Amino acid sequence: MTTPQDVLNLIKEQNIQLIDLKFVDLPGTWQHLTVYHDQIDESSFDQGVPFDGSSIRGWKAINESDMMMVLDPNTTWIDPFMAEPTLSVVCSIKEPRTGEPYSRDPRTIAQKAVDYLSSTGLGDTAFFGPEAEFFIFDDVRFDQNQHEGYYYVDSIEGRWNSGRVEPGGNLGYKPRYKEGYFPVAPTDTSQDLRTEMLLTMAKCGVPIEKHHHEVASGGQCELGFRFGTLLQAADWLMTYKYCIKNVGKKYGKTITFMPKPVFNDNGSGMHTHQSIWKGGQPLFAGDGYAGLSQMALHYIGGILKHAPALLAFTNPTTNSYKRLVPGFEAPVNLAYSQGNRSASVRIPLSGTNPKAKRLEFRCPDATSNPYLAFAAMLCAGIDGIKNQIDPGEPLDVDIYDLSPEELAKIPSTPGSLEDALECLEKDHDFLTVGGVFTEDLINTWIQYKLDNEVNPMRLRPHPYEFSLYYDC
Repeated sequence: MTTPQDVLNLIKEQNIQLIDLKFVDLPGTWQHLTVYHDQIDESSFDQGVPFDGSSIRGWKAINESDMMMVLDPNTTWIDPFMAEPTLSVVCSIKEPRTGEPYSRDPRTIAQKAVDYLSSTGLGDTAFFGPEAEFFIFDDVRFDQNQHEGYYYVDSIEGRWNSGRVEPGGNLGYKPRYKEGYFPVAPTDTSQDLRTEMLLTMAKCGVPIEKHHHEVASGGQCELGFRFGTLLQAADWLMTYKYCIKNVGKKYGKTITFMPKPVFNDNGSGMHTHQSIWKGGQPLFAGDGYAGLSQMALHYIGGILKHAPALLAFTNPTTNSYKRLVPGFEAPVNLAYSQGNRSASVRIPLSGTNPKAKRLEFRCPDATSNPYLAFAAMLCAGIDGIKNQIDPGEPLDVDIYDLSPEELAKIPSTPGSLEDALECLEKDHDFLTVGGVFTEDLINTWIQYKLDNEVNPMRLRPHPYEFSLYYDC
């Protein structure tokens, strides 16, 4: 653990002039404020640093905008993308009027989820390990106005460029659709780029593991980091996205975590591994199905029962549901299975070590706010354990090979963001019963998504509609 005094000593010893204070808004994007070093003292780690929260998405009105950023000393690293040595610190948000944590601060909600787990006596630590996929593009353009709407993405690796005239000649090494997992160079063009991304993450305190190309053509990739506590994993995922985007920019590349930026090829998900421990001991290992404990099976039961509502947080964009369709390895059927990647909950074949026993929820994507998504998943799992929710029988077959009659018996994910928000509106007691999410936060989330995403998409004609209907 790092103390506030450790951070202050580091600032002094390395003559750091600037401190970059980072926090996450409601949708899940980092915001930041840079202050001169003499603005930070020990009280900054308890009382906080004042700032104006009126323009932060989903937060305060202008008449109550004063807020406090409370620095977490365990999240410090020297920012590798700034010319002047700058110390980065992740913050949680406090209400200056009451001194209480701000109920709409996602990082505060994540901490409340961990506190709720401890209060139940079921466990004291929740470990999470997200696997966020992304695309590396060379060019992206998009616009939408009253009389036109379009998007354009391009990649040197795109199979669609196999016939393009390129400077120096087209070498033809383009991964075929759905065959990008995982070729060596020269077909894989981003090895050195991913290596720099990975090593940069390590410099920023993220415990790195691996990197590789992913299934889709057009530059789909993934970097891996070690699992951590719920709050650590969310902090590391934000650092992951920050490093990848900025290293990409350095190379003239643009990065997107959109689940489905390319039509008719695999989308980008964020498979999320999770387990509960107590007193340093894993609780998900046992003698049940796939080596799971009864607690783990009940946790799965909670995830599957509440999945339609969970997806409002774990898959929170209209684009999320262009990935969650059959035929692209997307987990649209709510079932669990050992080692089966076509199930929405997979139990990895992790060997005999009980510490490695975990489950993997495969629905989420990286457009989610990780603090909210992880907290919601933990709450669903706790509800499953407390109420001994039976997950049903495992489905150890390729779900996509089942007949329509067999498929009809398996619950499926919502078909749109609007559907998921309706499910959340109807089913959210599992989020509020422990005081983790407030009714205000849930209502704010639903209304924000409807007003800013669902309804604007509904109002605008889609380019493909012209192909379908222009000559009607």
